[in-house]
Amino acid sequence: MELEGRGLFTGEHTTLRFHPAEPYTGLYFVRTDRSQPVRIDARAENIAKRARRTSLRNGTVSVETVEHCLSACAGLGIDNLRIELTGSELPALDGSCLSWVEKLQEAGIRGQDAPRQPFVISQTTRVVDGDCELVALPPLRSDADRLEIIYDLDYGEDSVIGRQIHSLVLTTESFVEQIAPARTFVLQEEADQLLAMGLGTHLTYADILVFGANGVIENTLRFPNECVRHKILDLVGDLMLVGRFVVGRIYARKSGHSLNLELVRRLVEQSQEQLTSSLLVSPPAYDIHRIQRILPHRYPFLMVDRIVELEGSQRAVGIKNVTVNEEFFQGHYPGQPIMPGVLIIEALAQMGGILLSQELEHKGMVAVLLSLDRVKFRRPVVPGDQLILTAQAIRIASRRGHVRCSARVGNEPVCEAEIRFALTDAEPV
Repeated sequence: MELEGRGLFTGEHTTLRFHPAEPYTGLYFVRTDRSQPVRIDARAENIAKRARRTSLRNGTVSVETVEHCLSACAGLGIDNLRIELTGSELPALDGSCLSWVEKLQEAGIRGQDAPRQPFVISQTTRVVDGDCELVALPPLRSDADRLEIIYDLDYGEDSVIGRQIHSLVLTTESFVEQIAPARTFVLQEEADQLLAMGLGTHLTYADILVFGANGVIENTLRFPNECVRHKILDLVGDLMLVGRFVVGRIYARKSGHSLNLELVRRLVEQSQEQLTSSLLVSPPAYDIHRIQRILPHRYPFLMVDRIVELEGSQRAVGIKNVTVNEEFFQGHYPGQPIMPGVLIIEALAQMGGILLSQELEHKGMVAVLLSLDRVKFRRPVVPGDQLILTAQAIRIASRRGHVRCSARVGNEPVCEAEIRFALTDAEPV
């Protein structure tokens, strides 16, 4: 299924194609206009700092103005989707996400044989910028599975927009009827400033709601409070960057993308804290004896101590306890021991091998490291650290495996990489 149009800020013409993605893959964009396609996941760690919009980046490659597409996905309950695009900015269309919703519904939405794992807000979290604020609160009932939003938009008594308040319990029906049609808006003076900066020069009053002194210019409102509804649309899209559907209550006052994304970062920190706490007390999915039956490695080159989460052949989480007795500390900066980066990569590769073993265990095959891409180191690992290792399947074919891996200590990212494996026949023992 395709969708095309010009970007809101750049005016660049872009074509998008949507493809289903495997469970637990999440939403992600692929810039197919590059000599080598670049994948950019819709996650908080990829947020790029921009004014008046939400953008994501992977290295020097970005995708701009993603919030309306993400909002449509959230409203329709889509959490695994590959979005290919031929340019840097997503189409603005009519300034709402109604066309996104209609196209996705036209393509058809399919359930998957995997349980959804939402992020449930567990503690009150507040972010503030002057008189703008966002407050995230736990759901009122323990069995609640919805996101509730109250948005208070206040441009002041002297503004033609004035004050607008809207509340919403997010369901597919409420989103499609109440939120999806609401369009982007600006004040006349804001529009003039953007034009002076060379942005949005292709737009007319028919393409975006522009408010002058006497109201909307050469256009008609779809709702009397269309502005606050569009603010909710943006907020719903930005919250998808948590990486999971958010369950709980959100109160927003005069918030925009910058504050929305700050709340997203805080919620991601909460999510990682929750995961770390649960991992420390959860019984292992695989203990060291089961790991040794899967991996050929032995001390001192076995880099995974236990597997604490396993979601079929899609995702695995493991633990590596880093002690001062590791042999490599004797010679690698012995005065100030640091775990060699290449061994962190080896730990991630072993996690990838364990994940792929779910597919290969009964096929007489093994995974052999083929290549590394997008390797990044974030912080050193020292004695006493506990590495939390995650492997996520990108694609598994008959002779190839492609896995995204990451390591962290607590909430701090340590390393990330995409690893490709060749799947070869195991030698007979």
